[in-house]
Amino acid sequence: MAETPAPDRDEAGVNVVFFDGVCALCHGSVSFFLRRDRRRVLSFAPLQGETFAALDAGLEDGLDSMVYVRGYGTDRREVSVRSEAVLRILRDLGGFWRIVSWLRIVPRPLRDAVYDLVARHRYRWFGRYDECRLPTPRQKEQLLP
Repeated sequence: MAETPAPDRDEAGVNVVFFDGVCALCHGSVSFFLRRDRRRVLSFAPLQGETFAALDAGLEDGLDSMVYVRGYGTDRREVSVRSEAVLRILRDLGGFWRIVSWLRIVPRPLRDAVYDLVARHRYRWFGRYDECRLPTPRQKEQLLP
């Protein structure tokens, strides 16, 4: 399946954070990233949306993890999932968050075990929406379908 053309920011493509559109924790994470993305290097799209459906990255069916694609719309894209996705997002936010991203030194199996534990219980602990919530006008500029 061919990728949907990404918004034309530059030849490096777009950095897209894919998230569970009905998960309250995921929405909180997106809001957190949006508030700290002063350079506006990130775009966001729900896993249930057409932008993710067009992504042919060989990911498992039914994936409900956070997915980060650097260079979406290019041949040089990098796809990260779970804890690696979160840490790469923090790195790309820059500043203090780049330092936090150094948690990559923790072995991935351990990071992903903690990520999976929270992911398994996220609806019970944080809640769930019946549908994607409406973005603010500023957020809308960074959201993809």
